[in-house]
Amino acid sequence: MTGPAGAPPGAADVAIIGAGVVGTAIARELARYDLSIVVVDAATDVGTGTTKANTAILHTGFDAVPGSLESRLLRRGSALLRDYATRSGIPVERTGALLVAWTDEQRRALPEIEEKARQNGYTAIRPVSAAGLYQREPHLGPGALAGLEIPDESVICPWTTPLAYATEAVRAGARLELGRVVTGVRSEAGGHALATTRGTVSCRWLVNAAGLGGDVIDAMLGDGGFTIRPRRGELIVFDKLARPLLGSILLPVPTAVTKGVLVAPTVYGNVLLGPTAEDIGDRSDTATTAAGLAALLEAGHKIVPDLAGEEVTATYAGLRAATEHRDYQIRVDPARRYACVAGIRSTGLSASLGIAEYVTGELAAAGLPLTERGAGGAGPPAMPYIGEAGIRPYQDAGRIAADPEYGRIVCHCERVTRGEIRDALAGTVPPADAGGLRRRTRAMNGRCQGFYCAATVSAMMAAAQGPGPASGGPAVGAGPAGRAAGRASPELGRLA
Repeated sequence: MTGPAGAPPGAADVAIIGAGVVGTAIARELARYDLSIVVVDAATDVGTGTTKANTAILHTGFDAVPGSLESRLLRRGSALLRDYATRSGIPVERTGALLVAWTDEQRRALPEIEEKARQNGYTAIRPVSAAGLYQREPHLGPGALAGLEIPDESVICPWTTPLAYATEAVRAGARLELGRVVTGVRSEAGGHALATTRGTVSCRWLVNAAGLGGDVIDAMLGDGGFTIRPRRGELIVFDKLARPLLGSILLPVPTAVTKGVLVAPTVYGNVLLGPTAEDIGDRSDTATTAAGLAALLEAGHKIVPDLAGEEVTATYAGLRAATEHRDYQIRVDPARRYACVAGIRSTGLSASLGIAEYVTGELAAAGLPLTERGAGGAGPPAMPYIGEAGIRPYQDAGRIAADPEYGRIVCHCERVTRGEIRDALAGTVPPADAGGLRRRTRAMNGRCQGFYCAATVSAMMAAAQGPGPASGGPAVGAGPAGRAAGRASPELGRLA
């Protein structure tokens, strides 16, 4: 593709700052066209920020603000992601959700929530009596007055999703430049030069999908129409023995500040409780707190009292990129060839493909030439299945017969085999550390948190990866030469 006059030699057509679920979704969408694309992120892996530490729910968008951009893109993105997950093997379970009213005030709010859902185009919502709630969820705590059923709410794997997007993008020619902190942006007539901790990245068009750093990057471009206000959400993961206690996602009646504390199944067979909602000043503070976890346990025991007798596998916290605005902060500046995709908050996972489609259309309208690749895209990659609803490798006799490594279990808590770990380490976008391997395989994510298997897993990583790159951070390209390398490191408290 021929860039505008003055573009730096070797400049990418599009640089995307941010390798979370939104940034990788945009990279995947743009990779369908005859463009050179580079994705830059401070982390050494994809999906390591807000993306990895959320409630892992595939939302319908029933409770979004009607008429908002979020509502529109969430509805579209949810439909696209359901289809994409089916084709790529991303674990999804359509559990449905029950929104439960515990007070008269909450019960009076239900008709308004139902009407909001219908304004958002979601018409499957329906009222449920107290008796109906207890018929559906016998372990629900006493005192529920009424509720709403949202049958299409689902749980999804938040780790496999951005990995699938990134894998598809890289296989189409996109480049991941990970471990690069953007320290400045210089914009000229021909494009942009990103100063990073590992050299300069030049591009003709720039997409800011930096998540918690979205306002910082925006200010580098001379804008600043919003401020990221990190909202910390702490969560608790219960052991798999708690899973029979509920069949649906149990939602609270939301407030103006938060969707509230929910209890939900996970695709990994656990039960999730949370999140809290605390505005903080530190954009890196993902620590859990004694007060936050105590408040969650108190709320959880009211919603499902039997959780009090269940073991906790892990606790963790994530930060949401909240702003002073209620809607997404997405805009494209044709004159500067710059797109800002910020303020996505907690719905980025569900809306990701809708956001990517919308941003790509806006970029095209702003002048980015889009020519589909002649051979057409290869389509979604076949991702390793790490959920509980389908067949895992250790259960597949045919697969084990063809390759005995799929029958050799390394992580007994999560039933992860040597074959799965080997495949992850040799993947198109391999893990840079133990945390990345956890998100690809579930190894070390069970009740023992790697106590028994960490040594074996670390040895396999060391043997597969060898010395790290001299540049100090990984670059991932379309071939083996671009694969990331790193050193195993413990990462506790992630979603099991």
